[in-house]
Amino acid sequence: MGDEEAKNLPMELSEKGGVENNGFVQNEAFDEKETNASSQEEIPKTCVIGVSPAPPEESALKPYAGMPKEVLLKFSGQARYRVTREILFWLIIASAVMLVCATIAIIALSPKCLDWWQAGPIYQIYPRSFKDSDMDGNGDLKGIQEKLDHIMYLNIKNIWITSFYKSPLKDLGYGAEDFYDIDPMFGSMTDFENLIAAIHDRGLKMIMDLIPNHTSDKHRWFQLSRNRTGKYTDYYVWHDCAQAGGSLTPPNNWVSVYGNSSWQFDDVRKQCYFHQFGKEQPDLNFRNPAVQQEIHDIIKFWLGKGIDGFSFSTVKFLLEATHLRDEPQVNKLQRPEDITAYSQLYHDYTTTQVGMHDLLRAFRHTMDQFSSEPGRYRFMSTDADDKEDTEATMMYYGTSFIQETDFPFNFYLINLKNLSGNSVFEAVNSWMKNMPEGKWPNWAVGNPGSARISSRIGKEYVNVINMLLLTLPGTPITYYGEEIGMENIASEEVSEELMSSVSVIIQTFPEKSPMQWDGKVNAGFTEGNSSWLPVNPDYESVNVETQKTRSNSSLNLYRELSLLRNTELPLQRGWMCHVWNDSNVFVYVRELDGLDRVFMMVLNFGQESTTNLKAVVPNLPSEAFVRLSTNFGNAGKVVNTQIVKTDMGEGLVLQYKTEKPVHAMEAFQENCFVAEKACYSPAFNLLYMNC
Repeated sequence: MGDEEAKNLPMELSEKGGVENNGFVQNEAFDEKETNASSQEEIPKTCVIGVSPAPPEESALKPYAGMPKEVLLKFSGQARYRVTREILFWLIIASAVMLVCATIAIIALSPKCLDWWQAGPIYQIYPRSFKDSDMDGNGDLKGIQEKLDHIMYLNIKNIWITSFYKSPLKDLGYGAEDFYDIDPMFGSMTDFENLIAAIHDRGLKMIMDLIPNHTSDKHRWFQLSRNRTGKYTDYYVWHDCAQAGGSLTPPNNWVSVYGNSSWQFDDVRKQCYFHQFGKEQPDLNFRNPAVQQEIHDIIKFWLGKGIDGFSFSTVKFLLEATHLRDEPQVNKLQRPEDITAYSQLYHDYTTTQVGMHDLLRAFRHTMDQFSSEPGRYRFMSTDADDKEDTEATMMYYGTSFIQETDFPFNFYLINLKNLSGNSVFEAVNSWMKNMPEGKWPNWAVGNPGSARISSRIGKEYVNVINMLLLTLPGTPITYYGEEIGMENIASEEVSEELMSSVSVIIQTFPEKSPMQWDGKVNAGFTEGNSSWLPVNPDYESVNVETQKTRSNSSLNLYRELSLLRNTELPLQRGWMCHVWNDSNVFVYVRELDGLDRVFMMVLNFGQESTTNLKAVVPNLPSEAFVRLSTNFGNAGKVVNTQIVKTDMGEGLVLQYKTEKPVHAMEAFQENCFVAEKACYSPAFNLLYMNC
């Protein structure tokens, strides 16, 4: 091939479809001669000029990380990738649907969570006797705030503070002079706001008293009413009566709770006003819509301040019959003019009148307006103490359609006259059998108007009563000082200098003596020279500080019992089945469906006793573990259930396992009760309904 043919070679290749390599454009500066010479040497002699070469085969392309969209699209449509993608998509959809369904099922099957007023004990404080912060001898709101750690120590989350409204204190604060203000004895509104903030900061709740039935005669409403001023003219119950020569001729024979006529002549208005309690406490006229609205406004004011609930007192007295007929005499042979005591009449026309429950339901409706915020349900209770009429008491629960109170306070254990295993059973059974289905029970063993446990039934029974209180189903209510076994103060313990001023108060309210915090002067209640009531002389041994250091004290037993109640599901919301009672012991179990752990309470309210529980409950294990005992040396022991010994005033919390709970046994069906029923699933560790 000549030089001229070689020069024409690139052009011929290009014309015949050869591939031109421009990859080395950057080397075009090379000497053309060198290039031509090199080309001539490297081209094989056998190369056939003018024959088109076969196109090169593409190498197999595979997916790789960071591939561009054009390459990704080449693979996404292939069957092996498309099918995998669709399977994963439908698996995700199915999983999401299953998760939603499982969530709905869990919510639908889950029982209602216990509300704050159900989940723990309520600790009742009489503020004048709890803690004095300013050395004036009277307890106050700052003093309560100082001692909130004591409430926490007891494993209690709910505080009920009795009346601290501005008042002349003629009745120790139960006749308000101003429902919108704090009595200066207890502090200021700022002190109250600081207290409620401190309570909520600790995760506690606060309930306060409201006594709507009456006011103090110093109240602005009464002063305006006695002068017949505008709308206030009929704010109270007024009626014509005769007053001559210091003798009153009342409209009828109605008698006040404190005795003598419930009508008092007013020199300003020249009429008699009605008072169910003291003459300094005139009854409001709740048949007047304006009065009803005043109470609703008071409720809104304090709920707006942040309180968590109200205890409404004296509600059965809210309405009186308008016909003013004489009430029937208990003893029909008694001369009418000799009737002076409240117990001498049947109070058919002055208590629980038609329309009274409508008033309470209206209060409930107002409180519900403040319960819409999650976790801020507003609690409502009443003090319906109808000792002789259980059915009337249960009406305060409302109906399945119309809610009234969350519960009426249960004073059945306070009203026990003769303590025994039988009497305690009767008190418990009476409430549980008559309580409407689905409602929540409660139990109290002390309050500001009743003798303390130690004084009422004896020191030896303080611990077993607290064990009963904290292991029964429902909400336990503890009056301050009962956790350490405080006693009433006796009038003979008052010095001669104080006798004239406080003797009557002590005789009327001996259970209101100052809280005993330590063994120092005045029991740590006040740093002042004296307290409004004398401290009980036993304060050097019966006080919080001393009992904290003793593992076998009433205080630490109370603490252990409240902790047990808070941590064990059967004690929170499980079945309660009465197993046995006699003159000495009361025995019952607490169980939960699905949970094989059972607690059996053996409580001695009489003398030393031995009980064969195995004979009473055939499926009972032969041995049980003593979880707690009022006799601290017995805790942790194992007892033979055929021979369970208890000393006078001793209580045992026995724990055992069984697959055959008592509430499932036909023989005990009528002895078992449950509120807020729930079942436990050990597989999922959750509660559910419909078991």
